[in-house]
Amino acid sequence: MIFQKLNQKIYLKKKEEYILKIEQFNHQKYLNLETFRKSGINVRTPVWFVQEGTTIFVRTLANSGKVKRIRNNGQVNIAVCKMDGSLLGDWVQAKANEVVDENTDKKVDRLLDKKYGLMKKMFSLSSSLQGKKNTIIEIRVTD
Repeated sequence: MIFQKLNQKIYLKKKEEYILKIEQFNHQKYLNLETFRKSGINVRTPVWFVQEGTTIFVRTLANSGKVKRIRNNGQVNIAVCKMDGSLLGDWVQAKANEVVDENTDKKVDRLLDKKYGLMKKMFSLSSSLQGKKNTIIEIRVTD
């Protein structure tokens, strides 16, 4: 009985910590995404993002360096930041992967439209006219 209560307390504490990690991204515009080269050197990139529950999505160019690095190593760190990448929150460990799914793409597109409005529409139009292909990165905070 004592071990059950102890385990329950530990579980609740971890759940609370996890929720706090996720909640720092609510109502924020920019996310600093830290990916890693094969050499282990980190690369930090401020990006737009949307959130659905505990999942964070980023739309970016399919041939970008960050996508190549994530394909090679999905371990990333994320933090809330300003447009220039200056941190506004703490780094959080996460797992990222590329998602190639039409339904997810449409969902993320709607969420980005809602969050970023006209600016998102302008960037999308520019990318389309240039024939650039985008992809979706799905990010989940790890415990």
